[in-house]
Amino acid sequence: MRSLHGVFAEAETVIVAHYSGLDVAALTELRADLSESGSFFRVTKNSFALRALKGLPCEDSLSPLFKGPTAIAWGSDATALPKALISFAEEHESMRILGGVMDGAALAPEAIEALAKLPSLDALRAKIVGILQAPAAKLAAQMNAPASHLARLFGAYAASAGKSE
Repeated sequence: MRSLHGVFAEAETVIVAHYSGLDVAALTELRADLSESGSFFRVTKNSFALRALKGLPCEDSLSPLFKGPTAIAWGSDATALPKALISFAEEHESMRILGGVMDGAALAPEAIEALAKLPSLDALRAKIVGILQAPAAKLAAQMNAPASHLARLFGAYAASAGKSE
């Protein structure tokens, strides 16, 4: 299992949440949802988390969040992690997103909700590929147009010549 210091130092995105009132089954469900996107969830002891944050760039952003029953979620996908957490929090009122960091920048709960509304990285890649392929497809259609026009012209001529005999 990864150390908390390692999580805070290496993870691209870390989100802190209150989980009070959630049972083991719900937390297991959340962990399973997060693992599909390569993200993780761990209930933390505040004193351990604060000790692990010492000297890290994200210390000032995250330290104030560790009050009460806290847990952290972390991962490398900047949209999948917030999507899964926000979706879970909507289904389970006991879960409350407190904030987090992404690439060293502090995230308020509203920013995490905004990230959750963004399309996934795969969806964005698909859009970019579609945009890049569209001009090539149009060019190919334009290149084939004269040949197809000639073929239709010859076909019409042959059809009309066959009727006149």
